[in-house]
Amino acid sequence: MNIHVVKRGETLSAISRHYKTDITTLIEINGLSDPNVLVVGQALIIPDPFPKYIVKPGDTLSRIAFIWGTTSEMIADRNNLVDPSQIYAGQALFIPVHTVQRGENLFKIAAKYHSTVQAIARVNSISNPNRIYPGTRLSIPFVRPIKEVNAYMTNFRASGQQELRTIGKYLTYVMPFSYNVKRDGTLEKPQENAVLQIARSQRILPIMVLTNSENGQFSSDLMAAIFSSDELQEKLLNNILDILRNKNYRGVNFDFEYIYPNDREHYNQFLRRAVNKFHPYGCLVSTALAPKTSSEQKGVLYEAHDYAAQGQIVDFIVLMTYEWGWAGASPQAISPIHEIKKVIDYAITVIPREKIMMGISLYGRDWKLPFVQGTFASHISPDGAVRRAAQYHAEIQYDTRAASPFFRYTDEQGTQHEVWFEDARSIKAKYDLAVQYHLRGVSYWVLGSPFTQNWYVLQEEMKPRKF
Repeated sequence: MNIHVVKRGETLSAISRHYKTDITTLIEINGLSDPNVLVVGQALIIPDPFPKYIVKPGDTLSRIAFIWGTTSEMIADRNNLVDPSQIYAGQALFIPVHTVQRGENLFKIAAKYHSTVQAIARVNSISNPNRIYPGTRLSIPFVRPIKEVNAYMTNFRASGQQELRTIGKYLTYVMPFSYNVKRDGTLEKPQENAVLQIARSQRILPIMVLTNSENGQFSSDLMAAIFSSDELQEKLLNNILDILRNKNYRGVNFDFEYIYPNDREHYNQFLRRAVNKFHPYGCLVSTALAPKTSSEQKGVLYEAHDYAAQGQIVDFIVLMTYEWGWAGASPQAISPIHEIKKVIDYAITVIPREKIMMGISLYGRDWKLPFVQGTFASHISPDGAVRRAAQYHAEIQYDTRAASPFFRYTDEQGTQHEVWFEDARSIKAKYDLAVQYHLRGVSYWVLGSPFTQNWYVLQEEMKPRKF
């Protein structure tokens, strides 16, 4: 995979010819609504130049593999197929093969497909990598690390269900958001049954999310009340266990925020009780933690989130490394890479790397300028941000320090705007960070904002673990 940044005067057809790929593929993997309209500064994914095969009626993966001289497993891996037996007529598959041309060597071929000489030699039983011959068809292995991928979701309606069916092959876990804790130890329940059925069909492990929300806001008092009573905690944990077992959830995620600082150890002790309660049933216990850069970080959002203790207690931790560009503050990148790195640099000193899920935002924001305190930016999807830039003839810029795209435009009323969002470059930078730090994986907040490029980049950078 390469990433091409559109220059003034370029067209999709010219870009397609330059990279020797077809326009249809570029349109599909980049989510282009109008292929005749490109934006200066827009990032386009250019796929590795594998042949593309359109599945015919009666085809099986083994038959396709035989025709192309490769294996079913390699085609399934290249295309991230959850169930290789479930291919359908009209489906486009990238075939991971290369026919050796005169003057090529394995080093050049490996670089072309972002693979390695050793991996290509191994799968093709090449004893001498320095001796390959023109016309030889080589299978090209897909070399990337296996990571766990989680997504929170809030839309359980038909559109949310369809999104989960579409992108479910990329997910290890899904976390329907959320069950709200009540002061009597009972739970306010979402209507997520249809989502759970889809998750099972996609081999996604559903994780139950608990929040301390009252009247639409996280409540410090609510958790103080729960922590003050052993009886209430036991009632709450038993109610959670009933749902875990009845709905076949495979774990629980505690997203308790704005806990009073003096309840820090009470929260740790509660988590120990939860682990003791749920582990005998094979259920994972995880937490979502605010993005801290030291153990001494002040503020009610941070102080009760004990990285070191929770790193020992729970199975994994979702670090909420997003929301620097908060809707109610002045415009900036929502998930700036230099800020994320500060959080990870601290986290790995007290939490085992194999327990850390790095948070990733799947959305953008549009602020009116000049920013006025008390006003809020509007939500925009990454796909929608590119369309808006095209609508107002804006040029997309890229902040290299934050590793984030942005642009400014003036609307019909003469109001200036600033938009920050994610694209192929920014999302790749985040995946690179997770791989570089050898983390457990990544966690999305939140499904529901179309970001077509993300799923192709994810597939290129890591192989989502499936259980």
